[in-house]
Amino acid sequence: MLTYPEKLAGSKRKCSLYNCGTIDYQTAWIWQKSLQKERTIDPDRADALVILEHPPVYTLGTDASLEYLKFDHLQTEYELYRVERGGEVTYHCPGQIIAYPILNLRYYQQDLHWYLRQLEEVIIRVLALHNLAGERIEGLTGVWVEDRKIAAIGIKVSRWITMHGFALNVCPDLSGFEQIVPCGIADRSVGSMAEFIPNINPYLVRQQIIHVFGEVFGIEMLESEEFQI
Repeated sequence: MLTYPEKLAGSKRKCSLYNCGTIDYQTAWIWQKSLQKERTIDPDRADALVILEHPPVYTLGTDASLEYLKFDHLQTEYELYRVERGGEVTYHCPGQIIAYPILNLRYYQQDLHWYLRQLEEVIIRVLALHNLAGERIEGLTGVWVEDRKIAAIGIKVSRWITMHGFALNVCPDLSGFEQIVPCGIADRSVGSMAEFIPNINPYLVRQQIIHVFGEVFGIEMLESEEFQI
């Protein structure tokens, strides 16, 4: 039987960092599944964090309802995928920084609620670096600023190894959200950091996400080679 020892005092678990540019959704999705499978086969392998952006695309969670689409999914010009994460429909596009952590939660806590709150904490701390007060809303997953949802979270965990993750709206064109009911929440709007900080630097935010992620999860980031499937 495999055992998962607790971290040694003073040591940090390693995490391979893939800091990428814009990658189409399907390619990134296949890559995530490959990274997760590698760590299922070899649980001692370093965790991974993929940071990237996507061209415009809509995604639906496993049990997401089509009623939250404002277009016909059978006859549409939009790129649309149903994937294995939790949650309802969401939208990805350039200017939105996406983080896909591939973590073995047996080395952290085997608790999905804990993991979701940790992802929210990463976002809240990054926002605080820009003097923005990120908030949680009881009963909902994600982060809000002044009642505008600024980050969406959706995960899939298999054998305690994670995939999918969070999307932080830094400076995207938000018009794509008008074609859906984002995350199935009709009474709250979507926002971005750029609405509060017009000259926000997405490169800086990306670096802050990487740093804060390591801080929140207590891991050491290792720069990795470019992605390959």
